[in-house]
Amino acid sequence: MTDGVLIAAFGGPQPGCCGRRADCSRGPGCEAPCFVSGILGDDPAQAGRVAEVVAHYRHFGGFSPYNRFAQAQAEALSAELARRGRPLPVVVGFRHWSPWIADACRSLAACDRVAVLMLAPHRAGRSTDAYLSAVEQGFTNGGPQRVVCPVFHEHPGLAEAVAARVRQATAGWSAERRAAAEIVFTAHAIPQPAEVASGYRAAVEASARLAASACAAASWSIAYQSAPVSSRVPWSQPTIEAHLTSLAARGVREAVIQPIGFLVDHMEVLYDLDVEAMLVAERLDMKVTRAGTVGDHPAFIRALADSVETALATA
Repeated sequence: MTDGVLIAAFGGPQPGCCGRRADCSRGPGCEAPCFVSGILGDDPAQAGRVAEVVAHYRHFGGFSPYNRFAQAQAEALSAELARRGRPLPVVVGFRHWSPWIADACRSLAACDRVAVLMLAPHRAGRSTDAYLSAVEQGFTNGGPQRVVCPVFHEHPGLAEAVAARVRQATAGWSAERRAAAEIVFTAHAIPQPAEVASGYRAAVEASARLAASACAAASWSIAYQSAPVSSRVPWSQPTIEAHLTSLAARGVREAVIQPIGFLVDHMEVLYDLDVEAMLVAERLDMKVTRAGTVGDHPAFIRALADSVETALATA
């Protein structure tokens, strides 16, 4: 029996046309507008929001490092599975850029079974369904048996990797300084009605609790980021901006932000935290250090490998 692994990931704009639209201008700088418009459903009413987010990408040259980091995670996962005696093909497919999830499905069409690993630590119903729907559409004529990998938000490997990033960010600090700093774990905001229905908020809290224990945080908390400001529906609270303001009002003078809900450093980390949150901290006269995402930390890659093996063992 031939097995394979399909990593379903979000994606980010890269140089060159993604092939999503036949009428693409293919002109200089078309990538970020096409990417953001696709996420928002090519809705003309969202033109203002598209322009706002595109400006974030252009602040960093118009492209995203997301895809490169996701590929690095896939390569590390492949190596870890091979080390365990499972030399499986591991293929990445993106939901919002090429190579598309459908491309990954075609690459794995000859397999008997495919473990579908969603590159997100916390699952929110609608987005999870969208990934799985893209996988189902990608496999035509039935295709291989698909088995969805279990969530890994409470895996000790994730907590260990997060703790390692916090320790890296605070290397050289005195014990007193570390004890005085607030560790703030962030995750992507979602509409509040979906938080309870999907178990998203509870999952974020579980991850943060384990990570805080792993890094022996003296004081820690959770905030949410990257919500659209114009939404008529309330999104996850508190926002990172409001939370930093609240911490400052309580006398906290230093914080370490670790984006536990994001597995690689991409735009919502690089801009929303490294630019916007840092501006808020500057106004508050608060010292803020941003710890890295887990990326391809070995402990996290082992967590992904465990998830894949569990899925295939129960198929």
